Amino acid sequence: MLDTTLLSIPTSAYTLTVEGTATCLWSYQAGANGRVVHIAPPVFEVDGQSLPAVLHELRFVTDPVSFRNGVWEYRFIGSFIADPRLGLEIAFRIADGDPVLRVQYVLLSDAPRHLTKSTGVDALTYGAVSTAGCAVTEVRFSEFNEMVHSFCLVEAEVPERDFENGRALMGPMIVGQSEEQSFLLAYEHGSQAPDAFLQFHLDAAHTVTLRARKGNYVHGQPLSAEHTYRTLWLQVAAVDGPVAALAAAYRRFVLTHQSQNLESRKPYIFYNTWAYQERNQSWHGAAFLDSMYEERILREIDVAHRMGVEVFVLDTGWYEKTGDWRVNRQRFSDGLRTVKARLDGYGMKLGLWFSPTEAAVTSVINQQHLDCHIAAQGKEWTPHPVWETEDSHNMCLVSRYREAFAEELIRLVQDVGVTYFKWDAIGQYGCDAPGHQHGAADNTEQERADNYAFQLGLAMIEVVDRLCHACPEAIVDFDVTEGGRFVGLGFLSAGKYFLINNGPYFGSYDIPDVVRNWCNIFVWPGPARGWVCRTPLTYDRWIPSVLFLTHYLPDDPADSQLINIASLILGQNGIWGDLPAISDDGVARFGTLLGYYKQVRDAVTASTQLRTGVVGGSPEIYEKIEDESGKGVVCLFANARGTYTYGTAQVVDRSFAATDGAAVAFDDKGRAVITCSFDKPGAHIVFFGATG
Repeated sequence: MLDTTLLSIPTSAYTLTVEGTATCLWSYQAGANGRVVHIAPPVFEVDGQSLPAVLHELRFVTDPVSFRNGVWEYRFIGSFIADPRLGLEIAFRIADGDPVLRVQYVLLSDAPRHLTKSTGVDALTYGAVSTAGCAVTEVRFSEFNEMVHSFCLVEAEVPERDFENGRALMGPMIVGQSEEQSFLLAYEHGSQAPDAFLQFHLDAAHTVTLRARKGNYVHGQPLSAEHTYRTLWLQVAAVDGPVAALAAAYRRFVLTHQSQNLESRKPYIFYNTWAYQERNQSWHGAAFLDSMYEERILREIDVAHRMGVEVFVLDTGWYEKTGDWRVNRQRFSDGLRTVKARLDGYGMKLGLWFSPTEAAVTSVINQQHLDCHIAAQGKEWTPHPVWETEDSHNMCLVSRYREAFAEELIRLVQDVGVTYFKWDAIGQYGCDAPGHQHGAADNTEQERADNYAFQLGLAMIEVVDRLCHACPEAIVDFDVTEGGRFVGLGFLSAGKYFLINNGPYFGSYDIPDVVRNWCNIFVWPGPARGWVCRTPLTYDRWIPSVLFLTHYLPDDPADSQLINIASLILGQNGIWGDLPAISDDGVARFGTLLGYYKQVRDAVTASTQLRTGVVGGSPEIYEKIEDESGKGVVCLFANARGTYTYGTAQVVDRSFAATDGAAVAFDDKGRAVITCSFDKPGAHIVFFGATG
């Protein structure tokens, strides 16, 4: 058996010990006297035999490797006691001082073998942990709430009867809290709840076992020296104190250590052209792409700069055709050089829209990848026009096509200077074709479809990581404004989410067609759009809201602008609309208030929000003040006439800037006392640590 004393990795936050036994592959202990979290080994079915990863002869694969985000990777390898020709490689990613670690397993074989499903379903167990003596909570990150037409966070306490009845939960996170400590086990994947690809299985002994449900591999998947099997990344953490302390630590991990693509974590201010394109079509009878031309874009850039925008995104229509992604020279005669020069002069970044799974019929990339078309039940999807451009094929990212798409993005960084990529229209299901990389002809259509859906998000992550390795300044946003998307903890290891488009459709509210003049409801100035867009800010307890880009409207009048500015600076950081139509006063208002925000935004991003009141209530107040510096922001909303007073929970920096009508005093402990009066729906903002 293993000499565990040689395989102990102490950090300032915990001690990690690799044991390799049937009950504990490795363990995690926070502090000298903290609860020891024992992680049971994964179990694989190989050639019809169920094999737990009980190991011997464990050794380091390489010396520890450091990454640019301050994370170190340790890799061990050991052989299975039950079958020495099989090996398990264990990769731990650790940042000193961070209680959250990531772990991934790699199954290897020195002879041809196969992963199998003798019962017809996935036979893979990722691990297990005891929650005895703990209150247990399931945290779901991918529940789609039709009322606000957005994915939202859900935390659900797990009652004792669920353990007694052997219930299965989707997660992707299970949290346990004892009297002294809190801990979590989570997995990095994604799908809309309740469409689970993995599940946490409960039993009466309070053991929680994480098992594959569907699509994690295909029957007969080869294992050999050339073909390994990599599991998803898992996460484990523990801290002294309640779940709130654990959530705060996890939030810091997501912000600083989960991803090496650090640009995605920065609180830039984004502008996107789509809202005006859609207004032009719906309100003025124009085409979606009529406003996508150089003169209009340059005018928008000039206004965006005055407002404080830092990333300017051209939505659909900048390209000639999908797939090849060449700049449309009829709309931009010099290939966006003038646009890029204007942005560079203002210190702004260029962003472009993409549909990664579409390639025009005549595109070179399509002609070179005819075998990579999405197909279902033996038939390829019919080519279709993409936003008033050439008919396009749907392309499978779980095929060799993804390497070509990644290279196309890298070329655009080099040739055009784009550093922000908005990815749109990637549904999780659709392809069951054999001959790609998600099953062969002897697998069933359903099995190939499920494996495609399971692997799609992993392929997306691979493309983003390849892009960001070549171009560290790149940021990728994945549009999840519709259901049925790869939403969870997985994509956050590479990029961020584009969370809300224009909110719910009229159909979501049973409103007859006769009253519509747009497909969405919340596209007008006023407080209502803010209610919808602020609802998912509950994510901020676990995941920084800077990773959920949401666009607010800049339109006059001033009251609406204040509501939208106060909303977006809570971290969603997006603007879209008709910029040239905004009054000079309105543009100046954005420029001034976003200027204050930029002085404190790092503190806002680092701090967990504290909300008082409910969304749409009076008052509805958000405090985001950093503990160490006292810098940050308090945003106050109300819809009912009256005077409201709020005292901050944190001690604040005494230098501040505030909107007119917000009075600020300080108590004897250094906390702020804010008093605001409202005579109609509106917002007030106080920036602590900002000066005029």
